[in-house]
Amino acid sequence: MDGETLYTIGELARRTGLPVRTIRFYSDAGVVPPSGRTAAGYRLYDTAAAARLDLVRTLRDLGIDLGTVRRLLDREIGVGDVAAAHAEALDVQIRTLRLRRAVLRAVAKRGSTPEEIELMHKLARLSDEERRRIITDFIDESFAGLDLNPDFAAKMRSALPELPDDPEPEQVDAWVELAELVGDPGFRASVRRMAEAQAADISGGSYPDDPARLAELTREKVERAIADGVAPDSDAARPVVDELAGAYADASGVADDAEFRRDLLARMEIGTDRRAERYWQLLATINGWPVAPTLTPLFEWFIEALRHQNGQDG
Repeated sequence: MDGETLYTIGELARRTGLPVRTIRFYSDAGVVPPSGRTAAGYRLYDTAAAARLDLVRTLRDLGIDLGTVRRLLDREIGVGDVAAAHAEALDVQIRTLRLRRAVLRAVAKRGSTPEEIELMHKLARLSDEERRRIITDFIDESFAGLDLNPDFAAKMRSALPELPDDPEPEQVDAWVELAELVGDPGFRASVRRMAEAQAADISGGSYPDDPARLAELTREKVERAIADGVAPDSDAARPVVDELAGAYADASGVADDAEFRRDLLARMEIGTDRRAERYWQLLATINGWPVAPTLTPLFEWFIEALRHQNGQDG
């Protein structure tokens, strides 16, 4: 080591900015061993040891444990493998911190109770697979043993919550509300009734050819009636009911008579639930999709008008 620059532990501390006790700890652990000693027994470090110490500090700052650092320096494992493993671990930590931030922002916005905070934190921490399972279990129970419209069933099964890694507070709120909604026995029973009614219509050959077209027609006619100030229990609502009932009868391939209108009212009452529409709006919020406008009140108008006319004609 003749002619080579050597540093005492104090000089090395001043050069690297690390505390003496930290350098001594690394030295005792064998990670940065001294290059020699003075006549009095004090440790000395050469430039290679100083460079090794800089690398140790960098690796420790990246969160790599001391045992792994020692193995890296001894070339027992590759830097690339360690970096990949720690990058993956950091991804998980970052995602967790983002979720916590979103939960805290949601809590600050809504002024949650301690119980709500606990629930929000618990639900937000679920994995993507666990979130999807909550929804698929709900769908499986609702549709079990029923022969449904394949397009409708496929739509339900493909629309699953995908909470982003860095969600907005509104998305956390929506996920918590959705999880509570699908766990509500009343809502589950309502969706089961809807599924059973659809299966019965399909089995009886009365399921409409294009339910989406009928829904759009109902929206169009009822929106116009409401804009014109037509009350559902007024005589002015009769032409609207007649037109819509006729369209539903044609789509089902049956006559628009008193029996059909009683059946139509019963099906509309079963199929119109604000919570079902809310289900889709919450999914859209969670997944960042456009949120569809609320249409249930329009169908409630039609139900009330149909009920009033059935009573009058009864």
